[in-house]
Amino acid sequence: MTRLSISLVAAALVATVAAFDAPLQEPGTAMNTTITAVGGVKVGHHTLSERLTGCTVVLVEDGAVGGVDVRGSAPGTRETDLLNPINLVQQVHAIVLAGGSAFGLDSATGVMRYLDERGIGYDAGVAKVPIVPAAILFDLGVGGRPDIRPAADCGYAAAKAATADPVVEGNVGAGAGATIGKLAGPGRAMKAGIGSAAIRLPNGLVVGAIVAVNAVGDVIDPATGEVIAGVRTTDGKGLADARKLLRAGELFEEHAARNTTIGVVATNARLSKVEATKVAQMAHDGYARAISVVHTMSDGDTIFALATGTRGEGANVSLVGSLAAQAMAEAIVRAARAATGITGYPAARDLQK
Repeated sequence: MTRLSISLVAAALVATVAAFDAPLQEPGTAMNTTITAVGGVKVGHHTLSERLTGCTVVLVEDGAVGGVDVRGSAPGTRETDLLNPINLVQQVHAIVLAGGSAFGLDSATGVMRYLDERGIGYDAGVAKVPIVPAAILFDLGVGGRPDIRPAADCGYAAAKAATADPVVEGNVGAGAGATIGKLAGPGRAMKAGIGSAAIRLPNGLVVGAIVAVNAVGDVIDPATGEVIAGVRTTDGKGLADARKLLRAGELFEEHAARNTTIGVVATNARLSKVEATKVAQMAHDGYARAISVVHTMSDGDTIFALATGTRGEGANVSLVGSLAAQAMAEAIVRAARAATGITGYPAARDLQK
């Protein structure tokens, strides 16, 4: 790396230290601090009324270069092989995040239908084929009725609702049934949801993230090292701190570790597939900073990366990847703080004194 590149990365990281103290973005405010601050990106949610589950669509109708990195050992994904840099297709048109375990992958079919109706897709000569990778999380044990899962109609509705407005956060879309802190079993777990964040540099570079947090471990504020939400104490009134439980040799409840945190990072820079893949890899540092425990055998932790190129020029990949990790960590924190408690799963706001 050149001396100039190192300086750019260092300057960007210093400039974003204060980002973790930023307030949650409310719809209608002047500054968009969510992933839709990236030019060319829209987000739509659809939440099912019959049970707490749903799907979230990140739309890039003009196409975006995509990458992916899967770190969990129990993934549920679709079209991730296509994002391998050695493979043919260079752009995607949407990313789907969904609840419902593997059943939720059907949501992507509805997004394909939405795009197909608008003539958006990879030009295969005889047809334009929408490219819609997807990932799911496990929420079948939340709210009863595990037979109710996001399907194609959920994806279609989420795509139809997609907008460039600031992202709605909390118990919506793919985060509707998301829970955290399951190391000691579901009886001591808490509620999380969808969170989003974006970082904008003075030169016009924007890097954003959106994430559905469904972790076995706790959500940690990287700025303070404090637990925001996660495994509760035995009386259910406080936070036990998963890091302490692990060091004390507490039983790791594999049966409760039906989890998976799934997210997307996006930038307005112009990147190649190789570079987008590297950004997706680096963005997992955001998971490691803000979630403890993460990337386990019972997680399918996945991050997609999108580069819309609307800024019209490339960017230092190390800089973009570092900012992506920062934005992802902030989005995770926001997901925990924006969540609303449900029966059996209080949220961070419920434990505040």
